[in-house]
Amino acid sequence: MASRHLARSIVMQSLFEWDFNGKDPKMLGEIVERNKKEFGPGLDEEYPFVDRLIKGTIDNLPKIDKIIEKAAPEWPIEQITAVDRAVLRLGLYELLFGSREEVPPKVAINEAIELAKSFGGESSGKFVNGVLGTVYREIGEPGKDFPTREELAKKREEESASAEASADKEEDAKEKEE
Repeated sequence: MASRHLARSIVMQSLFEWDFNGKDPKMLGEIVERNKKEFGPGLDEEYPFVDRLIKGTIDNLPKIDKIIEKAAPEWPIEQITAVDRAVLRLGLYELLFGSREEVPPKVAINEAIELAKSFGGESSGKFVNGVLGTVYREIGEPGKDFPTREELAKKREEESASAEASADKEEDAKEKEE
């Protein structure tokens, strides 16, 4: 839906401007309203969607930033470009905390990639795709705590060791039977 894409671009631009100007909570409302008028005239029916995305992203910002840090540990959050940060925050909000009926996970990811390609640098689309794809694959169900790669590796090792131990017990039991 083209109007939803435009609505997301308003959200991304507002998050970018708010972040770039020091994240002053008092400024966010006026930034969003100005961007609605400047970039979304005639999109009045999408303004509630814009407002939900802004509010949800800001309300979940600490959680979202932790997820970004875990999914892209080689990129401290302050070293990620402001545009990519805004796109990732919006994309992760939609992916993890938004309504899956309103925005299915793959739509959230694809929309974020398109925003990154449109507004970010040369490698922004790949970067956003990598981070959101990692989160999507590794967390399973939205709302669960996001495990680190180390935690996932340890869990796989434990499962493998447990499977080996079970196989050894079965083998020992068969030898005793014979």
